[in-house]
Amino acid sequence: MIGLAAVLLLSYLLGSIPTSVIIGRLFFGRDPRDLGSGNAGGTNAFRVFGWRAGVPTIFVDVGKGAAAVLLVSRIPVALPLPHEVVQLCAGCAAVVGHIWSLFAGFRGGKGVGTAAGMVAALYPLGILCGAGVFGIVLISTGIVSVASMAAAALFPVVLLILDRTGATHVSPILFWFSLPIAALILFTHRANIRRLLKGTENKFPKLMLFARLFGKKGREG
Repeated sequence: MIGLAAVLLLSYLLGSIPTSVIIGRLFFGRDPRDLGSGNAGGTNAFRVFGWRAGVPTIFVDVGKGAAAVLLVSRIPVALPLPHEVVQLCAGCAAVVGHIWSLFAGFRGGKGVGTAAGMVAALYPLGILCGAGVFGIVLISTGIVSVASMAAAALFPVVLLILDRTGATHVSPILFWFSLPIAALILFTHRANIRRLLKGTENKFPKLMLFARLFGKKGREG
């Protein structure tokens, strides 16, 4: 149990690194949690500080999930567990750390980037499909939260389809782990869901590619 506890603890601490808070305070003199949506993730960093903060925030947050899976999970665990289970446990602990960061008063991000890094390290094809869902919804709506929730909710379905169609083999362990992770991502977006219902959720109009293309054609017609 000591080995597994070490994996979980180190992965949690790794995930707890508050990337956007560090970048915001060091280079912009502000805490992103006091601005915009009040979230410590990459989207809010983009919104309040621009791409110079958003890009490195997302890069590091994704890297935290991948590092937990690929590196921290290598700590020897005496229990008779498949290595894939240890990797998934490490990745999930990093996601939890990102959401409830020990170093930021348990006020972290929403876990999307770190979860994506975890899945990318475990199952690259699956994350590519998930990224496709994210991209399509994003350019359709211009709302990052909707794209994130759609990708998270549909990810278990994507895994099931890929496995059943023979495109690739999906481990049952990965599939069952994807369900609580999807539920957790939806839970962290509960404030976004309330804003969506009120019609006050933030949008990025420049990302609404479909609306701009088809809207232009419609006006010309």
